[in-house]
Amino acid sequence: MKSAPWLLLLVLLMSCISGCQSARLATKPLYRDPVYDGAADPVVIWNPLVKRWWIFYTNRRANAPGLSGVAWVHGTPIGIAESADGGAHWKYLGTAQFDLPIEYGGTNVTCWAPDVTRAPDGTWQMFLTVVPGIFQDWNHPRDIVQLTSTDLVHWKNPCKLSLASDRVIDPSILRLPNGTWRLWYNDERTGKSIHFADSTDLVTWTDKGLAFKSRGEGPKGFRWRGKFWCVIDEWKGLGVFRSADALHWDKQPANLLAQPGTGADDGVMGGHPDVVVSGDRAFLFYFTHPGRRGDGAKADRTEQRRSSIQVVELHEQDGWLACDRDQPTHILLQPQK
Repeated sequence: MKSAPWLLLLVLLMSCISGCQSARLATKPLYRDPVYDGAADPVVIWNPLVKRWWIFYTNRRANAPGLSGVAWVHGTPIGIAESADGGAHWKYLGTAQFDLPIEYGGTNVTCWAPDVTRAPDGTWQMFLTVVPGIFQDWNHPRDIVQLTSTDLVHWKNPCKLSLASDRVIDPSILRLPNGTWRLWYNDERTGKSIHFADSTDLVTWTDKGLAFKSRGEGPKGFRWRGKFWCVIDEWKGLGVFRSADALHWDKQPANLLAQPGTGADDGVMGGHPDVVVSGDRAFLFYFTHPGRRGDGAKADRTEQRRSSIQVVELHEQDGWLACDRDQPTHILLQPQK
């Protein structure tokens, strides 16, 4: 017996309503670190061991007293926050634990902007920016170090990658359809341009040089709706690049998050992004410096140093990326393999 067309439509409608109801309204701001209040550079991954979503983030020491110059963005641990409801609400868990040689800074090691992927053997691989000490200025070496973990908390077997220079930061890892692993990063020696390196086994890396002509940091490469995308922090919002092959790129005319939003802690431009593709939807995670606006924008106090993580849904519009940070974001990230 065939079902009536109206009955099939009713079933589809109820299914849609049920799916929409299961998504939850993301808090704004999405997350503030309870220790240093300096959550930045988020990377969001599914942790199958606890069946929760985790954020790894650079924990800048925004509220630490007596730090001059840029010492507050050095000596930074990598914080971990967890979501039990698909990304709408987050709570602080602690920090990632690194087994790093003493020459990387010892107890004064600076850790920035990690990215994480899972290897075919089941281990997790982290690509981490490491600065060997706590400094009051920016004039010091920084490397990208690869580490492994079986529990996403304890990281060991550090290996420094041989890349374009001694001043490389902000790795972003993606596995391409042909099985090759691609790493985008910022090379500060060439005017903070975005470079890339490839590996077939996550062990041996070959530097490939310039990815595209644009200054920026915090690149995030991902694949969505049949295209490759790379979103970078250009310090005037987020620049967007689109490619069919992850080699030849076109730049989007307008940046994302260049104009301030109206929500809590969102009244400034967005910075250093991550993107999570969940089914056919994609969500942009970014951070803000809420205090850097108005008459106090150029001050250097806790209010200007502190940072918050935010999230907004991405949409494809006329072949490019768009988002509206002032619209409510209903999110339900799906578990991943």
